[in-house]
Amino acid sequence: MRILSALVAVTTLGLLLTGAISFFLQYERTLASIDVKLTEKVKSLPSPATATSVPAYLESVVTGFLPVPNEAVFGIVDGQAAVFPAAGTEFGEGDEKEIVSAALAQPGADGHTVLGTVTTADAGTVRYIVQPVSVPGDGRTGAYVRIVGLDAELLPFRASVISYAIAGVAVLAAVALMSWFLTGRLLAPLRRLQETAEAVTLGHFGDRVETDGDDEIADFTRTVNSMFDRLEASVDTQRQLLDDVRHELKTPLTIMRGHLEMMNPRDPLDVEGVRQLGLSELDRMTQLVDDIDLLASAEDSDQFQRQDIDVFDLTLRVGGLVTAIPDHLWVVTDRGSGVVVGDDARLRQAWLQLADNAAKYAPAGSTIEIGSAVVDDVARLWVRDHGPGIAPADRRRVFRRFDRAQAGRGVNGSGLGLAIVDAIARAHGGSCVVTETPGGGATLTIELPLHRSAPALPTPVRAEDVLHQRKASE
Repeated sequence: MRILSALVAVTTLGLLLTGAISFFLQYERTLASIDVKLTEKVKSLPSPATATSVPAYLESVVTGFLPVPNEAVFGIVDGQAAVFPAAGTEFGEGDEKEIVSAALAQPGADGHTVLGTVTTADAGTVRYIVQPVSVPGDGRTGAYVRIVGLDAELLPFRASVISYAIAGVAVLAAVALMSWFLTGRLLAPLRRLQETAEAVTLGHFGDRVETDGDDEIADFTRTVNSMFDRLEASVDTQRQLLDDVRHELKTPLTIMRGHLEMMNPRDPLDVEGVRQLGLSELDRMTQLVDDIDLLASAEDSDQFQRQDIDVFDLTLRVGGLVTAIPDHLWVVTDRGSGVVVGDDARLRQAWLQLADNAAKYAPAGSTIEIGSAVVDDVARLWVRDHGPGIAPADRRRVFRRFDRAQAGRGVNGSGLGLAIVDAIARAHGGSCVVTETPGGGATLTIELPLHRSAPALPTPVRAEDVLHQRKASE
């Protein structure tokens, strides 16, 4: 209703201003045409220089006037209306007196032609012209007066005003009707959005609003739909996380409760054994909580410190760090050349997590390769082990929370390590890929969009060489 009222008010103001300006100009043109006609009539009068007297001259130009609708003439002698047409006039004596008073009151009536307007009791508003008359040798003053009734002349003008008013009312009604229809159509998506938002609960996010067109409201509707999708996905993720955490915590709690119920409090060895088991399970739960906190921070990309990261340098640094993981021979096989934009600490964390995951499942003493490459504007950071590998059916599942590949790779850990890696990769606009290592094993790769591409440098180098280079640079 506010939009409708505003539209009708603006339209009304526009019609009033347009009508006022148009009618003012039309009124002025009507008056100008009347003045031209009166002036032409006065100019056509004969000169009074040859007349014998003022009354005689006025009788010669006034008495012969033929009646014309809405027009009249008369002569003034010494301030009185004294000469009238022989055929009569449609203006009365009272009208003439008022016209004479108005004409004689004009400053220019003492020798100059005067145009004026006066409203009389009987004839209404009239437009008049007064032409002073003087005859040599006659001391009397005279004037020729010609009158045109404005009311009759302005009848077409008044008719146009009435017609415009009727048309304006019709236009206002049409504008109000169309505005009601159009605003209803325009605001319908907002009403549907309101109804959808009111139906949203924690367990049900309602239906999405259909979007048609390419205007601002359609864009807003698509944005709100996208927001609902993100909220629903977030709630589903949180719900799934709670379900997984509940399931993961239930096992150690059940184990500790069972052993406590069966423990012999009088047997010191049994008490010590249950104590050690309880501490072990508590450590596992603590690690689980730490991993959950780490995963939550990895999924919050707003906390990342964005900067340019050189892939070559990152590979060297990670190659030096992985040597701290025991029981394996670490080799840097390739170093890509290029720059990615991201959080240096988070990318190192994700890459080291891949290395730790490979160390868990690769045979002790085996070689594990790490490396990087730049291919088609994509930076690839990988860890390649020669363990039991990951079955193709499990290659996407291993990145889910609390999910583990059961075949050949055991069930060590909380099941959140690779989920953290995947969260960091997605926060950088990338992804994680699992492929098979030639000869057996698994290759886990982080793929990131490249900021500035450069050719890869396939230079094999051992971890010992990397450490030596780092010490030399320091």
